[in-house]
Amino acid sequence: MDRVMLSRTLPAAAAALVLLASALPALAQDDPVLAKVNGVEIRQSDVALAEEEAGGQLPAMAPDAKRDYLVAFLSDMIVVAQAAEKQKIADTAEFKRRLAFNRNRLLMDEMLQKEGKAAVTDAALRKVYDEAVKQMGDEQEVRARHILVETEDQAKEIVAELKKGANFEELAKTKSKDPGAAAQGGDLGYFTKEQMVPEFADAAFKMEKGQVSDPVKSQFGWHIIRVEDKRKKPAPEFDAVKAQLETYVTRKAQADLVTKLRDSAKIERLDKKDDAKPADAKPDAKPAAPAKK
Repeated sequence: MDRVMLSRTLPAAAAALVLLASALPALAQDDPVLAKVNGVEIRQSDVALAEEEAGGQLPAMAPDAKRDYLVAFLSDMIVVAQAAEKQKIADTAEFKRRLAFNRNRLLMDEMLQKEGKAAVTDAALRKVYDEAVKQMGDEQEVRARHILVETEDQAKEIVAELKKGANFEELAKTKSKDPGAAAQGGDLGYFTKEQMVPEFADAAFKMEKGQVSDPVKSQFGWHIIRVEDKRKKPAPEFDAVKAQLETYVTRKAQADLVTKLRDSAKIERLDKKDDAKPADAKPDAKPAAPAKK
């Protein structure tokens, strides 16, 4: 990807920020100046911003090469932007509309990030986690082994062998047509009722721990099932779902903020005057009664 193509992936806001760089006060020493283009400084923070805006569009390269690439891109952007300034493009109505749009979008993004970040506290995460655990209720899980064969006669033969004392796990390894479970002695691990086909699930969840089923037919063939354990489905550990909780809390806080601001704003749809009335409009007055003659 060349720098011209990359420029199409970066919004006009990035260009505006670079153009304003010369007017900003001196930055901290940990944000060094990497280059100057016609007097405009390109700092490490500018390079970081360009990389952030590019996202996954950058080609794979070593860190030094990436920095050189981005500095060159920013240099190109500055010289082209300066040329545009000379042609008074910044004074056009179209440019001003785009600049205002990008400014609003950047302000929105920053506000939502701030709101989301503030909402992610340990107390908030724990509250969502505890509520989710309560909603799980008493959903049950079964741990079972099975032997899968093609015909009912084969299944009956296996049941007969088991009644004579044959080892279930060894039979699963040698005779089951389910290669994944067979290697584990037919072990399917823990599962909920919804995770299995109905015929298999109905049989497994009706059985007691240690019980072996009669042949059960499903779309996959004939099963002989042995229930190893039954339990209430455990909740996932907090740390295992912490990232998902953070995402949920962040998005909810952002959505709540938008809803609150929207509800308190005066929003008028001028293109739909006939279809909708302003939220604060009063009901139409009742028609006056006809005058008596």
